[in-house]
Amino acid sequence: MLIYPAIDLYEGKAVRLLKGDYAQMTVYSENPADVAARFSSCGAKQIHLVDLEGAKTGATPNLETILNIKEKTGLFCEVGGGIRTMQTAARYLSAGIDRVILGTAAVTDDAFLWEAVSRYRDKIAVGVDLKDGFVAIRGWTEQSSYSADRFFQKLSDLGVQTVICTDVSKDGAMQGTNLELYRRLSSVYPIQLIASGGVSSLEDVRRLAAMGLYGAVIGKACYTGAVDLREAIGVAG
Repeated sequence: MLIYPAIDLYEGKAVRLLKGDYAQMTVYSENPADVAARFSSCGAKQIHLVDLEGAKTGATPNLETILNIKEKTGLFCEVGGGIRTMQTAARYLSAGIDRVILGTAAVTDDAFLWEAVSRYRDKIAVGVDLKDGFVAIRGWTEQSSYSADRFFQKLSDLGVQTVICTDVSKDGAMQGTNLELYRRLSSVYPIQLIASGGVSSLEDVRRLAAMGLYGAVIGKACYTGAVDLREAIGVAG
């Protein structure tokens, strides 16, 4: 199982939210590229980046910071937050970003989702953020009409290869991840599933890896020291 340490970006800084609440934001670093370099020194080969401002507005205000991370570390970079047009996806991918994550637009714009997957294939992932059993959109501020299963079936039918699935209620809470959710989804849908939200102990990592999951995102636990990234990579591998 691959481990994706996470950096959430806001105004060029590395931050974390509690349960997706922008009012409960903690700034962890003024220099996200240094954070990424530290992750790399612990053995990380890939990183999960989210432009939190982009997630709300659909713009790319942290693009320069993201490209600096890629240039400084050479890590496999997947990026989400505000990617709602082919132009934005192309901007990231042509600049050397390895994979872009579609969130809101994957829910609201079927034509865009189909075109992106058709053109870029495995360079496209979809972020499925679940809140109260439904897919949340626009930086987790709105709820769509899609249930988890209905949306996963749609993605599977379209040929989406990779899904990053977040249980918003677990995100940043340091109370463990939703193991049963990931166990069920991975057993039903033929998709490379990356678990996100609440991965806060080596035991979480061990249990997710035992399911045969493709990957896991570790966020706040990397910053607080609850999870030693080097050990987590060892356990996952």
